[in-house]
Amino acid sequence: MKAKQVRPAQKLLVAAVSGIVCSIVHAQQAPVTQDDDTAVPEVVVTAQRTASLASRTPVAMSVVNGEQLRAIGADSPATLGPRLPNVHIDQAFSGLRVTIRGISNNDTTDKGDPSAAFMLDGVYIARPAGQSGNLLDVDRIEVLRGPQGTLYGRNTTAGLVNVISNAPTDRLEGALGLEAGTYGKRKIDGVVNLPVNGALSLRAAVSQIKQDPFMKNGQGTPHRPGMDRDERDARLSARLKFNRNATLVVRYDHGETEGNNDRFVPDTNFYTGVAGGRPVWRDSTTDQRLTNSFRPPNMTPVQGWHDRLARGLSADLSWDLGPATVHYLASRRKLDQEIRQNYYYRVAPTVALGVINNYDGHNEQDSHELRIATNGSGPLSAQAGLYYFSEDSNTSYAFQGLQPVGLPPYYAFPLHTQARSRAVFGQLTWRVRDDLRLTAGARRTEDDKDRVGSTDFQQGPVFNPATDRRLLNAAELDTARTTWRLGAEFDLAPATLLYASLATGYKAGGFNDGCIAGTSALGVTCPAAAAVTESALYYQPEELRAYEAGLKSRLLGGRLTVNAAAFLYDYTNLQLSGTAIVSGAPRILTSNAGVARSRGLELDGEVRIGANGHLSYGATLLDAHYVSYAPTPTTSWAGRKLDRAPNHVYTLGYEHRFAVMDGQLRAGVFSRRSADYVIAVPSQLLEYRIPAHTTTDATLRYQPAGGNWSLLARVRNLENSVRPSIIDSFGMTTPTAPRTADLRLDLSF
Repeated sequence: MKAKQVRPAQKLLVAAVSGIVCSIVHAQQAPVTQDDDTAVPEVVVTAQRTASLASRTPVAMSVVNGEQLRAIGADSPATLGPRLPNVHIDQAFSGLRVTIRGISNNDTTDKGDPSAAFMLDGVYIARPAGQSGNLLDVDRIEVLRGPQGTLYGRNTTAGLVNVISNAPTDRLEGALGLEAGTYGKRKIDGVVNLPVNGALSLRAAVSQIKQDPFMKNGQGTPHRPGMDRDERDARLSARLKFNRNATLVVRYDHGETEGNNDRFVPDTNFYTGVAGGRPVWRDSTTDQRLTNSFRPPNMTPVQGWHDRLARGLSADLSWDLGPATVHYLASRRKLDQEIRQNYYYRVAPTVALGVINNYDGHNEQDSHELRIATNGSGPLSAQAGLYYFSEDSNTSYAFQGLQPVGLPPYYAFPLHTQARSRAVFGQLTWRVRDDLRLTAGARRTEDDKDRVGSTDFQQGPVFNPATDRRLLNAAELDTARTTWRLGAEFDLAPATLLYASLATGYKAGGFNDGCIAGTSALGVTCPAAAAVTESALYYQPEELRAYEAGLKSRLLGGRLTVNAAAFLYDYTNLQLSGTAIVSGAPRILTSNAGVARSRGLELDGEVRIGANGHLSYGATLLDAHYVSYAPTPTTSWAGRKLDRAPNHVYTLGYEHRFAVMDGQLRAGVFSRRSADYVIAVPSQLLEYRIPAHTTTDATLRYQPAGGNWSLLARVRNLENSVRPSIIDSFGMTTPTAPRTADLRLDLSF
């Protein structure tokens, strides 16, 4: 039998992790002391729903605080991805798309669910379009890799992103930031924190961002292209102390977006050979890649636009009863969107049409969680809770321009979708010894989802029953699973944590467009000629079994941190989405991809070099592929890679402080080298390979000694290279951002 070859990069990282473990055991025979002047600061997180140090939390995670976000210019979630191990966060025209360790989801419609959850202050935000807001007055962002179903619940098979905003404090303070940069970027943001009295504190944060389009219009029309920004955001927060043991934090956030959602170009801007089914990366300039020169043969493009209004109200109550603390988190959120955009719509390998899409969507969601967690340092600690989530969506999609493929002038989808989720959960940790802890947890989740709507073939913008035809879209599905987690933690040395876990994950099943013969709704009956089979209408829950082991350590008096993790995922019924023709019309269909596996190694940390140097490092190895999957009855994709899963990624950053003009100058650089990876469209049997690439950012910040102001200069993507971040079934490609530069002034009081 031929021995399996191990790539040099894999050998290097495996050897590095093994060597680190051995050196830790040798180096920490005595207790570690920490030099506060040169040590990497400890970070307090709530990843396990209770406050703990990140270095003592037994889960693979990354934490980015508000100061770091300002320094790198991350004012939206999509700009954060390159800083995170094995994470891609991409901004599609339909909303945010999060990929963790090769696991993602492409259905961003009202019936779809992500594999990685996005949260704001612990509140799950269901719709990807509702996740795309400006990062406003953020304390920190916690990104957890791996299934988090026991404590966080639905749609966390891949992990989660939790954005945690600053709560009101007892201190009178404020801040103002001004930015100006390339592509006409201008931004202003401010924060005021006001302690009213000993019981009540208020906090207000506002922001406005404007930016000219990254894209260029090569279609010969006067229309403004996409990838622009015009965003206004605000958050009002109040903290009320009922007494020394009970505190209520209420938050209201409001975000408005006006811009153009035409943020895509044809895939031929990046590839040749698409028509032959074998896309090949083409040489081109950044300007050419960002120029949409597609001239539709069937219509003239119109001016695209996007109006988005998102707002949310949450109440977070903590009540310390002595032996335990009761937590209650309630939230109500609304999202309204109106969009007109110009699609690049490939209907055959060599034929593409221009299609106008009008979208009108209204989404409301409510969530409630009641949780109790024990206090104290006894041998047992536990938490348990109840969770309820509901979502109601009314959406309307309308398409114009598909007459060349035999469809009428208007092709529309009016839809009403409802989702309900209920769960009970608990987790128990037993301190067997001072250096050994065992954890067991479980969660029972029940999901109900239903939708009533239609596919309308219309002669005009409004449905006319005398001349138009309507096909029913109706389905309902109830699914339930019990997920669980077993974990062990061992203090290998005074400042070194070794942990291991075995966990399961679950994402609810769902349905596609269509109906079962004989069903009826909206006064429409599903005829046998247009009906779909039950296996085509419904897809099954996505399930996961995950094995993980990790190590977290602080060495050299806290001047060196090491985080290492190894994982193995086995997925069954992985959910994949794409476009297919049903009853003569194109639809987005989700199916189960059989079996998939993701395994890898992760290593990251920080080093303080002397009193003024700070180095960050990271390396990941990832093997994420299909074990069994047949996108067509005669095609097997077994062994092919999952999307956005490069074999290896290396990161290196360095910042140095200099004494300059009675102040402090910080100069920093961060670089990320990624191996190649693919973005696939299984329904079209296409694989788009993204070549290996390097991206580099640089910052320069000056602050006078004892001053209340600072000046920051930033450059992102020094290489000025762009790549596809999203490619859909029609060939519409969303590019990444080109090189940008800006200058920021911060004032505080």
